Amino acid sequence: MGSSANGMVIEIRDLRKTYQMGATAVHALAGISVDIRRNEYVAIMGPSGSGKSTLLNIIGCLDVPTSGTYVLNGQRASDMDDDQLPRSNALHNVELPLIYSGVPARERAERARRALQAVGLGERMEHRPNELSGGQRQRVAIARALVNDPAIILADEPTGALDSRTGEEIMELFNRLHREGNTIILVTHEEPIARHSHRIVRLRDGRIESDERLAPGAVSWT
Repeated sequence: MGSSANGMVIEIRDLRKTYQMGATAVHALAGISVDIRRNEYVAIMGPSGSGKSTLLNIIGCLDVPTSGTYVLNGQRASDMDDDQLPRSNALHNVELPLIYSGVPARERAERARRALQAVGLGERMEHRPNELSGGQRQRVAIARALVNDPAIILADEPTGALDSRTGEEIMELFNRLHREGNTIILVTHEEPIARHSHRIVRLRDGRIESDERLAPGAVSWT
């Protein structure tokens, strides 16, 4: 599955997500439109409740929008059904993007194994998320992205529950994978983490407040 002819791996138009909380409708996304090119490194920021995790979950096909269009690598993804979303062990988790793109089961399993081995989790394939450490769960998420070409790596608060050393290791892994040509999209509330990226999209109340491009490599971890 490659990027679309215009070089975009993600094309989102007027994306909306409404949750029904009893009698109250909560508008998590209120009309998001954004394009992300192959090999971009993007941070999504915003206060609690701004919609950043909802947006990342839709990009990662872990949730579906209420309305709007989402095109992933030239294929419309917004009509995927929640029933298709396996939430199982690490190996099945990594296979998720391949299920959507129609890869046969045997090839899916082999590619997922290779991706888990590439991030150092070859011995953890049968483990469920609650049996893995925070750092290991982040590596499963990275492996899930690595089975695609080009890979799109999604991370929600990748260093939030990690100690400084493990967090630094994860950010160095992201930096390396970006240099190797992968697309990185991460959600964070930490400005120093966001500034590893080359572009910061800030959300507020389910809408894009700003979209800022940064000079590559301008800020280090410290």
